[in-house]
Amino acid sequence: MSKEDELLSDEFQPTPHLSNKHHMAIPWHDFFTNDNFTPASEANLVERAAIVGRIGLMMLSYGTGAWRVRDSMNIIARKLKMTCSVDIGLVSLEYTCMDAHHSYTQALSLPTTGVNTTKLSYMEQFVQDFDEHGDTMTIGDIHARLENITHSRGKYAPYQVGLAAALACSAFVFLLGGGPVEMICSFIGAGLGNYVRRKMSDRHITMFAGIGVAVAVACLSYLLVLTVLQFGFHVSSRHEAGYIGAMLFVIPGFPFITSGLDLSKLDMRSGLERLAYAALIVVVATLVGWVVAMAVNLRPENFPHLALTPLVYMLLRLPASFCGVFGFSIMFNSTPKMAALAGLIGAVANTTRLELVDLAQIPAGPAAFVGAMIAGLLAWIVKRKVRYPQISITVPSIVIMVPGLYMYRAMYNIGLTSISVGALWLTKALLIVIFLPLGLITARIITDTKWRHNG
Repeated sequence: MSKEDELLSDEFQPTPHLSNKHHMAIPWHDFFTNDNFTPASEANLVERAAIVGRIGLMMLSYGTGAWRVRDSMNIIARKLKMTCSVDIGLVSLEYTCMDAHHSYTQALSLPTTGVNTTKLSYMEQFVQDFDEHGDTMTIGDIHARLENITHSRGKYAPYQVGLAAALACSAFVFLLGGGPVEMICSFIGAGLGNYVRRKMSDRHITMFAGIGVAVAVACLSYLLVLTVLQFGFHVSSRHEAGYIGAMLFVIPGFPFITSGLDLSKLDMRSGLERLAYAALIVVVATLVGWVVAMAVNLRPENFPHLALTPLVYMLLRLPASFCGVFGFSIMFNSTPKMAALAGLIGAVANTTRLELVDLAQIPAGPAAFVGAMIAGLLAWIVKRKVRYPQISITVPSIVIMVPGLYMYRAMYNIGLTSISVGALWLTKALLIVIFLPLGLITARIITDTKWRHNG
């Protein structure tokens, strides 16, 4: 038996680690020797394949789409003198690495999914460095850098993430037509709701429970603040409609958008799984919101009209769009600079979208397409200057365009068996959700030669 065959035999299989968790941690150190002298390109097939798989799984865990995961794995595999074929889902991937004589197949999975744009930026920088200097990197160097990225702490404490959601949702409410009362109540409701959600997430509470409790806390907090304002300042009860804004921090904009991007590249498994995941979150959130609304007699009526001129409205939409995108970016663990850049792009793109609807009478779907395309083109320009991952800027900048209000009103009316009204709101929501990724796809086709081709 050759040395390569021995390494591929049972003798080299990773040592099983006992755990009472449903998803056992992958013992990456069992797949490689801590060699700081031998270049990784000269390692055996199992060690090289483990590097490719670990990088792919890390990219997937930070929320990027299947195309970027596959592209990163291919870059690493080519540098390590292998061919890689991978099938990617929402929380799992199966891949095979082949060299001139052998092949090695692995199936890897994640316990959950999420978004972390800062770690995604670190990973894209690592892949770029590997593409340029991978010939001289050792296995020890590679895994040391990956360990540093894996164990780097989040940038924000739970209260800071809560404040980010508060800022985003209060801005979101204004963009939907709400006034100062709705914004104040949504600020407090969304802040408390997302704080609770983050605390539950830190304790690894399952997704359904986290979303349900967070939405309930947000809605009830909104009602409590509104009640205080009613007694203290004689505020009208008509402002209760803004409670929808307090729960919009749970809308899964990132998987909604990346599902469309994956489907456009025929990554059907990943695209459909992401779409199902996003739809599941929307269903759970809106059902909980509907039940809470029924219990305390809240109604999603239209907001009271704001006496603002079109010019003033447009000038106020710019900072509101910036604040909304900035807040959502912070929730995705973006750096302040990354969040600010996304906010500037979102301010231009989202304000353009809203003005097209109001002034040019363009339907909401095509207007969303134009807004998303503008965001994609601006992000391409920004990326050439600052080298941030394009998806980390584009997706947060258009998350604020995802029609969470329409989705909730659809579920609310369907729950009341007003099927025709619910179907109308659902249709409006679907059209916007379809047009948003199409806008980003168009921008990528125009600006990215690699994206433009199938090969």
